[in-house]
Order: sequence, then C-alpha cells, then structure tokens
Amino acid sequence: MLLGLTTALVATVCFGFGSVFQARGARSAPRADRVRVGLLAALVRSWQFLLGTGLDIAGFVLSIVALRTLPLFLVQSVTNASLAVTALAAARLLGARLRRGDLVGIAAVVVGLTLLALGSGREGRDHAPPAFHWALLATTAVMLLLTLLLARRSGNVAAAGLGLLAGVGFGVTSLAVRVLDVGGPLDVFTDPAAYALALGGLGGYLAYALALQRGTVTAATAAGTVAETFGPALVGVAALGDAARPGYAWCALTGFAVAVGGTFVLSRFGEVEAEVGRADRPAVDEAAEAGEAALPPWC
Repeated sequence: MLLGLTTALVATVCFGFGSVFQARGARSAPRADRVRVGLLAALVRSWQFLLGTGLDIAGFVLSIVALRTLPLFLVQSVTNASLAVTALAAARLLGARLRRGDLVGIAAVVVGLTLLALGSGREGRDHAPPAFHWALLATTAVMLLLTLLLARRSGNVAAAGLGLLAGVGFGVTSLAVRVLDVGGPLDVFTDPAAYALALGGLGGYLAYALALQRGTVTAATAAGTVAETFGPALVGVAALGDAARPGYAWCALTGFAVAVGGTFVLSRFGEVEAEVGRADRPAVDEAAEAGEAALPPWC
C-alpha cells in the first residue's frame, strides 16, 4: 500500500505542476486571434510547455502503479486533488492570488486525503470477467456518441454535460487500468479494456476541452469531478471488492467526502484567475487563456 500511495501522491504533484508549466509556456507564445501552425510551433519550442506535458505523462504512468495497488476510491480522490497543488504552484509561479475560499479548499483536500488514507484497506481484485471489460468499451462508445451530440449545444448546461462525460471517460480509463490483462502483449491487444482505456482518455480530453469552450470552468470541473471520482469508487466497491479497513469505514467515507468537497471549492480557482486576467489585459491572447483553462484537474 505504501508504494501505491507514494506513486499516487507523486502523480498528483506532477499533474498539478504540469498544468502550471503548460500555462507559463502558453503565455510565452505569441498572441493570436485563433489557433495557427505558428502558435502550435511556438508551444512546442517552449521548454516550459514541454516540461508540463512531460510531467503529465509521468503523472499518468505513476497513477497506473497506484491504480493497480490501491482501492479506486483512494486513487481517484488523491489524483483529483491535483488542483490543490496547481493552486499553490500558480500562486508561486504565475502570481495568482489565493483567496480565503481557496485556502479552505486546500485545507479540506489535505484533511480529507489524510482521513481517506487512514481508513483505506487493501485493494480488491485486479481482474474481472470478460463482460466487465466489454461493458467498459461499450460505456466509452456511448460517452463518445453523447459528446458529439452535446458539442452542438452551448451554455453552462452543455458545459456541465460535457464535463460529466469527460469524467466518465477518465473514470473508464481508471477502471480499465485496474482490470487490464497484462499477461502478455497479445493479451493486451485482444483485451477490450485496452481500447476502452485509450478511447476513454482521448474522449475525456475532447469532452473537457469542449466543455471549457461552452461554459464556466466551475460547471465543467464540478460535473467531471462527480463522475470521475464517485463512478469508479462505487464500481470498485461493488464489483472489484475494494473496502475500507475493518472498523474504519467512517474514516474513509468522511475523508472521501471532505476531499471531494475541497476539490469542488477549488474548481472555482481557475475561473476566477481567468476572469482576473481578462480584466487586467483587454486583449488577452488565446494561448494564455488556454493555459489558464488548464488550471482545473485532469491535466
């Protein structure tokens, strides 16, 4: 359990700092009124943007180790707490202002994760029947279809719906990592969970990006947090045998609720900073806004 918890915490730090470095790299790119090849080339040449991307990749690899060794409800809560790391790093590296609510959210995340770690038991099964694997792939297909349909709409309702779908995609990815058959290369390529993992991750990023274009950061992030955290946690307990330590169920449940609540509070952080940036700079470039939009989780 110690190895899994360590990798989950390090992954969270990687995700949190990755968002900030990507934001700094985006801010260093030339101003543009739309996405151009030159802008994309400038981002690729930015060491800060590349560092942030590298940290995201490292965080994902580390989270795989955690997902294979810890209960899903613990891993999902820890990695979703990356917004607390992002808020602290943004205050230091981007000059963002932490308000009282942000500090309360950070404190809630820390307390919640501590209680959750104390109350978590051993992980359940790392395998599931073939029907479970096919169900993951089917869920991913439905998520992608609904994403295409909701992409035609705008406003906070559409943003919340797309954020929810993004959370479903990321949740499927976590479940697929947990049950993926890694007996050999051929087993991986013939496992429906492997395709659910890839499509769920890509579809989740697509849905979240579309959500940010159609509504507020809070609407997208809050809905996504519900799906990404509660969905896999419930499936892990009901279908894979995840459980709290004997006699510590209250501790795990309290920690889970407090940590997720802190994430909800912090979901407002990226939106406030983006609004401040627009007020201070009348002609904010899209590159900076794209970086600021990366402040929520799922980096």
